[in-house]
Amino acid sequence: MLGFLTAAHVHCSYMKGYGMSRVELTPIDLPEFGLPTVQPTVSGDIYANRIATARERAAAVNLDALVVYGDREHFANLAYLTGYDPRFEEALLILAPGNEPTLVIGLEGWGYAELSPAPIRRVLYRSFSLMGMPRAGNPSLAEIFRNAGIRSGQRIGLIGWKYFDRRETASPQTWIEVPAFITDVLREVSGDASNVVNATSILMNATDGLRIINEVDQLAAFEFAATWASQAVRNVLFSVQPGMTELELSQRMNLPALPLAVHTMLSAGPRAAYGLPSPSMRVIQRGEYLTTAVGLWGALTSRAGFLVGGTEELPAAIRDYVDKLVAPYFATAAAWYETVGIGVTGGELYRLVHERIGDPFFGVALNPGHYIHLDEWVNSPVFEGSEIPLRSGMALQIDIIPATGTPYISTNIEDGIALADEALRAEFEQKYPEAWGRIQARRRFMQDVLGICLKPEVLPFSNIPAYLVPYLLNPRLALRMVE
Repeated sequence: MLGFLTAAHVHCSYMKGYGMSRVELTPIDLPEFGLPTVQPTVSGDIYANRIATARERAAAVNLDALVVYGDREHFANLAYLTGYDPRFEEALLILAPGNEPTLVIGLEGWGYAELSPAPIRRVLYRSFSLMGMPRAGNPSLAEIFRNAGIRSGQRIGLIGWKYFDRRETASPQTWIEVPAFITDVLREVSGDASNVVNATSILMNATDGLRIINEVDQLAAFEFAATWASQAVRNVLFSVQPGMTELELSQRMNLPALPLAVHTMLSAGPRAAYGLPSPSMRVIQRGEYLTTAVGLWGALTSRAGFLVGGTEELPAAIRDYVDKLVAPYFATAAAWYETVGIGVTGGELYRLVHERIGDPFFGVALNPGHYIHLDEWVNSPVFEGSEIPLRSGMALQIDIIPATGTPYISTNIEDGIALADEALRAEFEQKYPEAWGRIQARRRFMQDVLGICLKPEVLPFSNIPAYLVPYLLNPRLALRMVE
């Protein structure tokens, strides 16, 4: 096909049948969707409401108090409630009846916690400080718990970063993943070990966890992050050349120093099949497979392909790479995008993926879609037989990852979206018009150029929305759906 597709070249019938459609690899002009000039923030009132709601959820399951754990790696639940993320140390939020929220922190976090907009009282616990720092005058952890309102006989929910179910243990509430020195003291103060239970489900369960439904300001913050993360991956796609080192290529991301949800990934050659490695000084060679991913708080974008200009440069055994792997994958991703929406169940998404690329060759083992938040993976409603309905306010990531274990290796579209009903869309447009403009431009591109028809409630957050390039030295040769 001559020339580049730019706009309105594809007629897109809503929820068209994919049996009547086909995938085409053709030159496509990817628009510049722009970068943010406004950074959304979450207000103190929202944090106060989140804390109040967490207390209500605890009371509804007969818990008297909540204790929320955080550290540098497992920060998201604590940050969701307080706006404070531990940069070096452990931290605790104590929500006891009749007491103001208490944030327990070490020396490194003492001053930084003043930036939290949440209504919290700070308490210094020196044993949370780094090794070698002063411990003199340190109150006991038991004393801190009691001063914050924890009493003997109370039933206390401990929130870490994971909960368990009866597939793993006969008593999932007793499995606590928070450090033993904290758990042991809390059990002692409560008067009975059985009084302390795993309550992480309150925030993270796939059906109605508090972090599953987002306020408009939080969604706008996620779009801000997703724009930067996806632009970084876009910059890689349009600048990679043989002879660069992986580190040199990563510098082309032009990624601002925003907080990371995952280590930045970029690798080519033998390591790339594993997906997760960080870039090194290794020189990228023509013909190699390359993968990259950037994840910021609320966003992750990933792409992968071969460093060639076209089919003829692939090894003879995999010159059907596009026909055998990439085209059916893209058609499946397009069907995912067209199906996802308010009221759709996770089981429906799972089924449509496995009906199309469920063959063992594709090796789709992970959930083909999940919730995303400050952490890259909160939970997933997308599993076999899931009856969990998708709702307005959810932030989701398309995450259909083939792992063929063959020379074809893989292909990949990972991007974030949100679901928003009419009222939430109106609020988003009114409060964040710049971001709303990017979202609408992405929707038009996906429909008019890529032939993917989105429901009105689907808000794409990526600057490379569903844009899939199999041959990385020809970054304008991409896939689309045609009738």
